Formats: sequence, C-alpha cells, structure tokens
Amino acid sequence: MNDLLYTVNKQCPLCQKMFTVTKVRNKLQMVKQDSDFCTTYQELNPYYYTVWVCNHCGYAAQDTYFADLPPAAQQVKNFLKDKKVNVNFSGPRTSEQAIDTIKLAIYFGGLGQIQASRLGGLYIKLAWLYREKQDQESEHKALKMAQRYYEEALEKENFPIGNMSQYTLEYLMADLMNRTGDTEEATRRLSRIVNNHQARLEKRIFEMAKELWYQIRQQNNEEDTQAPV
Repeated sequence: MNDLLYTVNKQCPLCQKMFTVTKVRNKLQMVKQDSDFCTTYQELNPYYYTVWVCNHCGYAAQDTYFADLPPAAQQVKNFLKDKKVNVNFSGPRTSEQAIDTIKLAIYFGGLGQIQASRLGGLYIKLAWLYREKQDQESEHKALKMAQRYYEEALEKENFPIGNMSQYTLEYLMADLMNRTGDTEEATRRLSRIVNNHQARLEKRIFEMAKELWYQIRQQNNEEDTQAPV
C-alpha cells in the first residue's frame, strides 16, 4: 500500500505554517460503484485521505478546497486561538482516523459557513466510510445530513456544483431518499428526470435514474403483493 501513498508539503491557509499531507496516487483499480457514486477500489480506500488536517493549528478541510479560506474564517481562527493541538494524520490512516478527519472537516465547515454543497459532499463521504464498516445506523444518519445540505444547495447554489449538473444532483438526492426510506419522494424526483427531454442529453445520469425508478417501482409492487389482505 505504501507505494500508492505519497506525501507533499502544504501551507495551512489559517495559520500559514507548513505541514505534511498524504495523497493517493492515481493508479487504483475500480472494483464497483454504488448507485450514489461511492466507488470501491481494489488496493485501498481513497476516501480515507480526502481531508487534510493541519497538525499545527488543527484546521481540517477537504483536499479540493483546503487552500480556500472559508467565508467565516475569522470565526474559525477565534475558535482555534490559544488551543493546544496534538494531531498528526499524516501517513496511512485507519478507518476510524478517516472518520475523525471528515468529522473535523464538517465541524470547521459549519463554523466557517462553507457552501451547503461542500457540507453535503463531506457527509456523503462520511456515510460511505460507515458503509464500509457496515454501520447502517450511522450511515443512514450521515446520508440524511447529506440530503439536507444537497437540498439547500439545490435551492441556493448555481450549477454546475462541483462536477454535478442539476440532473446529477436531482438523481443523487433521489438515491439518498431511497436509501433512507423516502421512496415516494425519490420516485417523484426520478420521474421528473426520466420525463425530461433535456435530461436525456446526460445519457449516463438519465439511464441511472431510469434504472433506479424501475427498481423502486418493482420493489413497491412486490411489497404490495406480499401485504396481508
């Protein structure tokens, strides 16, 4: 595994000090991808390393946005001021360490008032880590939170959001709803996609939405058939 990981020095945007982060090389072999885009790789789980944590001040954020100060950066600085920090997440991480880093990023993201879509992205990655551990209860709680923040992003943010179009996010929302038991609303959202001619231009998302819509309807029909008279 060590040949798949490498370290680089980064500057913390909050305290300005240099620290070491661990990154994953882009040569992993995909095993499968779940309907909510959680991807399993053969060699290791790259989601373990999606958050960087400064070992000087303790600030944590997703790697993609780490260099960008959060809107309410001063609040984060005030919180960390004069606090003794003793963390070092450099090097190989365990599942528990990965979960801890994402929780830290969520905390600082909320404190720093980052975009709802970024909080949604952190929560869905947290759910994927709980899925790996087969902790269904914690996974569902994290999926619910991801759903909540993605809903807010859908209402307030401009597209594309990260690498997601509106139809991608609509589909993802429906998938999260299905996974957490709200199949009725999931079906409504999927229907809007499969009946939208514009959505057909995004062929992969359109086909995924159609397949999930069919699966939910089939499951509901089976449940109706098995229900006691």
